[in-house]
Amino acid sequence: MKQSTTAWARAGTAPLAALAALTVALLAGCAGTGSVRAVADPAAACAAMMQPIPAAAIGLPSSGAVIESATLVSASELSLTNPLPFVPPPPEVVVVPATPQYCRVLGAVQSVDPAAPPIRFQVNLPSQWNGRSLQYGGGGFNGVLINAVGLPPSARIDQPSPLARGFVTVGTDSGHQNAPGVALQAFALNDEALVNFAHASYKKVRDVSVDLMKRRYGQAPAKLYFMGSSEGGREGLTLAQRYPQDFDGIFSRVPVINWAGLQAAGTRMGATQTGDGWLPPPLVKLLASAVLARCDALDGLVDGIVGNPMGCGKLFDPATLRCTGSATTDCLSDAQVQAVRTLHAPYEFSFPLANGIRSYPGWGWGGEAASGTGPVGGYVSWQTGTARQSLPVGPTSSRAWLYGSGAIQYFYARDPAFDPSRFRPEDFAPRVREVSALMDSTDPDLSAFRARGGKLVISEHLADYAQNPYAGIDYYRSVVARMGQERADSFVRLYTTPGADHVGTGAPVSVDMLQTLTDWVERAHAPQDLVQVDLQAVAPFAETLARPMCRWPTLVKYRGQGDPRRAASFECAAP
Repeated sequence: MKQSTTAWARAGTAPLAALAALTVALLAGCAGTGSVRAVADPAAACAAMMQPIPAAAIGLPSSGAVIESATLVSASELSLTNPLPFVPPPPEVVVVPATPQYCRVLGAVQSVDPAAPPIRFQVNLPSQWNGRSLQYGGGGFNGVLINAVGLPPSARIDQPSPLARGFVTVGTDSGHQNAPGVALQAFALNDEALVNFAHASYKKVRDVSVDLMKRRYGQAPAKLYFMGSSEGGREGLTLAQRYPQDFDGIFSRVPVINWAGLQAAGTRMGATQTGDGWLPPPLVKLLASAVLARCDALDGLVDGIVGNPMGCGKLFDPATLRCTGSATTDCLSDAQVQAVRTLHAPYEFSFPLANGIRSYPGWGWGGEAASGTGPVGGYVSWQTGTARQSLPVGPTSSRAWLYGSGAIQYFYARDPAFDPSRFRPEDFAPRVREVSALMDSTDPDLSAFRARGGKLVISEHLADYAQNPYAGIDYYRSVVARMGQERADSFVRLYTTPGADHVGTGAPVSVDMLQTLTDWVERAHAPQDLVQVDLQAVAPFAETLARPMCRWPTLVKYRGQGDPRRAASFECAAP
């Protein structure tokens, strides 16, 4: 359902005017990279984008790139995708942001292997350019072209989109397209397609976009940024590690850092949900209520959010819910208690993965009963499903079983008929190590990225049951151990948000991270503790809730007085 600007603007045109004024101000503020460049004849300049791009312009092996279309798109107004009273999806997708006039370029990087699919891309070139570019990350196993027209992860819906601010924006499908009836992971049977998904496609598309900017504006971008969430967060870290000269600023939200570990842990938990260990949704709610009863007040405020999941792990034991006597309802069986403990226990490998990693951490506590399906939600969406897990994966399956079982079949066994519940990493050790070397973004040596002036912001949601936020915390610790705290502080930040699920519902997550990145990269304004907000999805986008966004290792703590809807009533303190 969509509501046009004219429909909601009857409440007053001030929000629209303010948004337009803010866009102008932000464009003016971008002059630090060079004056805003206006294209004299936008239609002719857009049409000139149709020439192919030679392989020599792309820094990794390819057969060059073809431009399939170059279309001048007229400016458009903001519209809502999720007006109240509907339950809002992730904050950055509740609006279709206003866009300026821009040239939409669609094309494909051609593969070296004729059997490998091309890498599709979209590059949006505004008629008024601020000298920068922003590349968007993907999600899941990709396979869908990211159009890079919407808001980036965690963006404030009351702020202009990157394209409206004058950024060239870039997206890709990572080198394959999903198809009905075909497993999401089937592309991995082709070696080049797998390498493209792992890392190569993002570099190749970055190089294509630079070539197009040189054509359109007569110069390369002064600064290049990347923002991604989940799989897109992994892509951002991968670019900092593998291609440290290519981007100036990277925002990596809830990144799938230890990819091999996540797929193994997800498959392990899925296997516990095929039999008596399965937790039906009512028992998930029972567990979540018990966790809140024990741990909600640890941050000084009873608000339905476990603000200190690490402290909760020392206090809560799922065995307190074990059935006794003849009781069989409103309690957990032995198998169900063990399944919960399995999720919260590390997954140990008997051999090292890439960069010496030998384990995947167990999950923390809080947000178990978060509502929602698809990428939104807690246990039911991600770990337990709405029925016992089965093969083939169906609509009642958890996403961890969907993703993990397919990864085992297509990335490791390379056999769609393989039973993932029988997976033992030792049986596929050479292949597991090979895939880990491709997929895991766990290299702590970011010295080359730091030396070129790169800045990296990592954000973890502590009620995330899609990927484990403690894998991101472990990675940050490894960077500090490798580079030292002072050097790490000069170019990397880690923030955590208690109560937020994978895509940012359950707690405020909206923050203008693009402005934070540009301020750090271009003005040396290093970010400290920030503020995250929830905004109404209707004009005038009133703020309904605000909390500090704390630098790790501090966590949000209520001061004991003050309006709990306001950030000033909280502090960032040691847990």
